[in-house]
Amino acid sequence: MVSRLLDFSLRQRLLVVIVAVIVGAGGIYAFRTIPIDAFPDVTSVLVQVVTKAPGLSPPEVERLVTYPIELQLTGVPALTEMRSLTKVGLSLVTIVFDDSMDINLARQLVLERLLEVKELLPSGADPMLVPNSTGLGEVFQYYLESPRGLPVDATADNQRLIHERTIQDWVIRPLLKSTPEVIDVNSMGGYVKQYQVLVEPAMLRKYNITLHEVFQAVANNNANAGGNILEKHDEKYIVRGVGRIRSLQDIERIVVKETGGTPVFVGDIAQVLIDHAVRHGATLLNGDREVVSGIVLMLRGGNARDVVEGIKTRIDEIHAKRLLPDGLRIVPFYDRIELITAALTTVYKSLAEGVVLVIVVLFLFLGNVRSAVIVVGTLLLGPLATFIIMGQIGLTINLMSLGGLAIAIGMIVDGSVVVVENVYRHLSDHSTATVPRLRVITDAVKEVGQPVVFGILIIILVFLPLLSLHGMEGKMFKPLAYTIMIALLVSLVLSLTLSPVLCSLMLKRGPEHDPWIVRQLKGIYAPALRWALGHRNVVVALAIGGLLASLSLMPFLGSEFIPTLN
Repeated sequence: MVSRLLDFSLRQRLLVVIVAVIVGAGGIYAFRTIPIDAFPDVTSVLVQVVTKAPGLSPPEVERLVTYPIELQLTGVPALTEMRSLTKVGLSLVTIVFDDSMDINLARQLVLERLLEVKELLPSGADPMLVPNSTGLGEVFQYYLESPRGLPVDATADNQRLIHERTIQDWVIRPLLKSTPEVIDVNSMGGYVKQYQVLVEPAMLRKYNITLHEVFQAVANNNANAGGNILEKHDEKYIVRGVGRIRSLQDIERIVVKETGGTPVFVGDIAQVLIDHAVRHGATLLNGDREVVSGIVLMLRGGNARDVVEGIKTRIDEIHAKRLLPDGLRIVPFYDRIELITAALTTVYKSLAEGVVLVIVVLFLFLGNVRSAVIVVGTLLLGPLATFIIMGQIGLTINLMSLGGLAIAIGMIVDGSVVVVENVYRHLSDHSTATVPRLRVITDAVKEVGQPVVFGILIIILVFLPLLSLHGMEGKMFKPLAYTIMIALLVSLVLSLTLSPVLCSLMLKRGPEHDPWIVRQLKGIYAPALRWALGHRNVVVALAIGGLLASLSLMPFLGSEFIPTLN
């Protein structure tokens, strides 16, 4: 197979060069478009069901809401774990699936079961699915800043928080949710605006009215009624009954009951006002003052870089068009791109330093500029082709995958160095002066082709055990192993196709001379080798002693899952 691949490459040299250029351009495009995140997403395939049950205590929520939902979800295909959390008026059920289960199919199965159990739940308890995001889905956070400054009294400050929370819920949140790959925008802080009817118990007793009658009256009078169509001559009129509440006065004028021909209005038995709902937390800015904030959640599997850039663009549009009243501005305080940049900058730096060092070593030790350029071409094209394959199989650029590529940089050029050096040696041999150059190159590559294949495959086999990891460990370290294996396979193909072609185009016949640094190193190495061969027992004993000494130090080494990130 190696011989056929080599023969085809040397016969179609122009085609190989063109394909290499296309792969390089495709690699640059893949690098610019492949999803980027700081770390691999280790979140399990899970679906969460949240159910609000106002007024119920935790034991009642557990018995009437959580247990029926758990019982209905038992037996869902690929279910591995189910757990629940019950609080006052709230039930949260988490269903964990096998990693092989598609998240959309899992959500569909859970939703089907919820439709069956819905009629068994108490009135007002409506189960819903948590947005399809992950533990790394919070990619952008912000708060609202008013240019007017802080109010001087508590009442004005409460009104400010109600106003800003209303703007957040009904203006900003819908605008940001329309950004591609944004699944939801959570609102935090402030007060949720409410129209409140504060009933006077004494007035209820006076008019003999129950609370249920007040509830029913307000609900029945907050709706529009659709009529029919009235035709008159050539015109048609739509008949509608408009009854939606639009102001506090509308609520006050609602008739609750008629007593002795006199209507009893809501305003007669209750105080109607605009206030806020009871809240269970607040958002503080630097521990100093309350603000209204928002958290942007990214769709599972989305590109964090594109999502954050899209959110920033949308915020700039909101500010430019002055869509927010009273000069409100959206001020970010968490940006995933900053974390991504901080996490990947170190890897990019190490990757670039590794490439530079490899290039310097190649020029120093190969002793031939043309040979070094050929190997450098393989070194640059290998990572670009790796990015293409990573994008096709769903890998993202993160700390682990780029770390794997940095580890593989030195190994990427191994096969190409062996091939190019052997070709250069054969072309420098006087006995091949009468043999055609392509024949010499073919024989030289075939001579080392099989050892190169076996050598790279053996290195790949070293990383295969990482693919057997499961759970969080597997999701963390598999990208590392996949990237290294892909990069090495790409380098193997390039060393047997592109490297021989470039050798045929760039290398010339001529005498072979060792570089100065190689000659100096040989002067040191040759005596050391003769001494080692003459004292074999001593060398073996030193090697075994060093191995045992290193093994004895292992119990004293610390261990942790991942290093501390500063």
